[in-house]
Amino acid sequence: MTDSISLMAAGEIRDALAALARGDLPAAAHALMSIDPESWRAVEVRLAALGGSLPDLVRTVQGEQAA
Repeated sequence: MTDSISLMAAGEIRDALAALARGDLPAAAHALMSIDPESWRAVEVRLAALGGSLPDLVRTVQGEQAA
């Protein structure tokens, strides 16, 4: 059985990335902390399958903000 990302968690990830892009770190942290443990594991697995991690994704978003 594969882990799945809940719709709520997907929305929280979207909100976290949007908050990071606008430089709102407290809102980004709040969104990330709202993700349930099962979805969090699924996110980690999927990012690892792509050869990345959440810190890599954050750096990418922050780099786009600086550009």
